[in-house]
Amino acid sequence: MAFDADEEILQDFLVEAGEILEKLSEQLVDLERHPDDSDLLNAIFRGFHTVKGGAGFLQLEALVNCCHSAENVFDILRNHKRKVDSELMDVVLEALDHVNAMFEQVRNHEELTPAPDELIARLDAFAQPESQDAAAPAQPAEPTETAEAAEEGGDITDDEFEQLLDALADEPKASTTEKSASEAKSSDASGDDDITDDEFEALLDQLHGKGQFAGAPAADEPSSSGKDETGNAGEQAADKSPAGSGSGDDLITDDEFEKLLDDLHGKGGGPTAGKADGPAKPEKPRAAEPDSSKPKSAKPAEPAKPDEKPAAKGGAAPAMPSRENAPAAETTVRVDTKRLDDIMNMVGELVLVRNRLQRLGAESEDEHMHKAVSNLDVVTTDLQSAVMQTRMQPIKKVFGRFPRVVRDLARSLKKEVNLVMHGEETDLDKNLVEALSDPLVHLVRNSVDHGIESPEVREKAGKPRQGTVTLSAEQEGDHILLSIEDDGAGMDPEVLRRKAVEKGIYDQDAADRLTRTECYNLIFAAGFSTKEQISDVSGRGVGMDVVKTKIGQLNGQLNVESELGKGSRIVIKVPLTLAIMPTLMIMLGDQSFALPLVNVVEIFHLDLTKTNIVDGRECIVVRERVFPLFHIKRWLVRDGSSQEVPENAHVVIVAMGTKQVGFVVDQLVGQEEVVIKPLGRALQGTPGMAGATITGDGRIALIIDVPSLLQHYG
Repeated sequence: MAFDADEEILQDFLVEAGEILEKLSEQLVDLERHPDDSDLLNAIFRGFHTVKGGAGFLQLEALVNCCHSAENVFDILRNHKRKVDSELMDVVLEALDHVNAMFEQVRNHEELTPAPDELIARLDAFAQPESQDAAAPAQPAEPTETAEAAEEGGDITDDEFEQLLDALADEPKASTTEKSASEAKSSDASGDDDITDDEFEALLDQLHGKGQFAGAPAADEPSSSGKDETGNAGEQAADKSPAGSGSGDDLITDDEFEKLLDDLHGKGGGPTAGKADGPAKPEKPRAAEPDSSKPKSAKPAEPAKPDEKPAAKGGAAPAMPSRENAPAAETTVRVDTKRLDDIMNMVGELVLVRNRLQRLGAESEDEHMHKAVSNLDVVTTDLQSAVMQTRMQPIKKVFGRFPRVVRDLARSLKKEVNLVMHGEETDLDKNLVEALSDPLVHLVRNSVDHGIESPEVREKAGKPRQGTVTLSAEQEGDHILLSIEDDGAGMDPEVLRRKAVEKGIYDQDAADRLTRTECYNLIFAAGFSTKEQISDVSGRGVGMDVVKTKIGQLNGQLNVESELGKGSRIVIKVPLTLAIMPTLMIMLGDQSFALPLVNVVEIFHLDLTKTNIVDGRECIVVRERVFPLFHIKRWLVRDGSSQEVPENAHVVIVAMGTKQVGFVVDQLVGQEEVVIKPLGRALQGTPGMAGATITGDGRIALIIDVPSLLQHYG
């Protein structure tokens, strides 16, 4: 395995192949729904072909073999010699799983585990035409079939490329071609499937004319071509190409190579057609020339060979300097995420300095000081926003895996499910993209397993056989709203109450007092499941508990809506980023604390003598809603429990997950953006504390972790 290869080349392969493999999973599931989509078939073929090419360069033979077999299947499919069916897709998706596993091994510099021989054999079986009638035209001797394949596919296969070389080598037009033929034959005799660099250069010279593809001066063309005809082409083909490309580059660009391939397929009808139609060959260099060549040069169907040279002379020479003078600049740069994190930390420090200066500026009466602080505030905010954008990723990175998850789960449960996704381009912090992956997988699996009914049940209920799961994302202010909706059976509050009593979560009286929303929220309780039998998909009551815990750690909220017989909808609300967060600064005694603003629902002043006791817990009633009340000063400030309770105080209603409670605080300072700094080793893991920050007046404030605080003290 060639891990001793250039690390930069390996990293380029990992980036490019990683993006291709992510797309392939989604494209393959889409293909099952649209089996006749030629563009999709070609895109998947190119995907496997590109990964195979990169893996071959790095000598990753196991990866090359698996991709090659999959590529052959799609070569047959795109030429309409076989139809897409579920059995074929199962095998191809299994092959993709093995490709992904080997790709991860490459990423981790581990030895590759080849795909099983049985899988490769099944892929090779699907790479054969469905009937002998379809197999007959597939022989390379038929120019018409090759031409059709070229038109439909747009890409050239390895076999077609070999045929192209043979066709060019056998054509007795000039001694240059004879030399190329002898080299090709010697290459075939040695048993090597690859052509050498010299052979490839000679091939390009034959197709484009000497040196033209690299921007050669046109003045030498007549003399060089004259020598070709008198028999001195052997040395000219070897010497002229490097000389002609001396002014530019020895290599052709990707665009030129693509045009060359398109021209070969479109004009010559494939590799074998070139033999039958000799006069059509001079047209190829014209079609492969850059865009500056005149349209009228492409009109004659059978131009004579002498006519080709003036066209090349007039069209090629001016075109190449413009290409070289205005090269296409790269628009992206690969940056290590650690560097982005470091920049984010420095911007965070700048935000703290700005907060300090704002506090000092407010105390100053100097007008110039006020203007300078105001300008600093604007610049810092813009810089903070720009750096935040560099850390943003589209949530499509997470959404892309769900078509495969839904497809596999629906097949195993014998259900018909259609996944619809909206808002895939919504951006959020890269750390959140990674953190949301597991919760969303659990929610989507839950919708398919618990929500969507079997096709027979849906038909009896007057619904379409195919159920729909809708996954959507949208930005709302500085939050992201994610929703998972299904048109399934919905949830029955009475069933949930009964299950809660059976599981011992509530007694009968408490369960009877639960509202509909509280009943729906029971699905997030640890060990709670409505399934009678445990399967490999569900029944243990673990998945939704994981969702609740993870969303709570992200300072997010969960909301469940359901209607019996119509379906359910779960909404997740999370902040855009976790690096810099807006907070509500509060005072408990003489100590500052920061409450994440994402958790704050409302604030009001309360007469503490009007509280109630419910189930032994102090509560308040606000607009006919009951909220538990907690004096967090007793938890977080030394001797706070011994201090006398005031008659009036500020109450902050906070939400986490599906619950809302009230915190009694002494003083409200105001809103402030803070940078979360981790606690030192001695304080690491302190219950209820997410970290610390420096306030505008230079003091240290602890940032409250609401879910952890309630779990430990409440």
